[in-house]
Amino acid sequence: MARQSVFDMPFSRVYPMLISKAERKGRTRKEVEEVTSWLTGYSPAQIDEALSSEITYGDFFSGAPAYNLRADLITGKICGVQVETIEDPLMKKIRQLDKLVDELARGKAMEKILR
Repeated sequence: MARQSVFDMPFSRVYPMLISKAERKGRTRKEVEEVTSWLTGYSPAQIDEALSSEITYGDFFSGAPAYNLRADLITGKICGVQVETIEDPLMKKIRQLDKLVDELARGKAMEKILR
């Protein structure tokens, strides 16, 4: 049930939390947009548009214009779960973005984050 609620949450509610996490560690909104664009194929303008719309977090990922084929190279744990072992495709995409933002917040170089 909790998993489904993540899919149904407004993108405009979840995405700012990712930005805040990165900014608390000295990274920028632009860098969060860069990793989001790399992963999903959305442009920064499309991300801003999504932020002002009613789109859900799940629909944002389901409607990604060009999901990165290299996303499978995103490995490691996020919230105690190995990203590469997540079976639900939509949840895996959500956790992949979480992992990228986590790496950003930990100070990893952008060249290494964008595999």
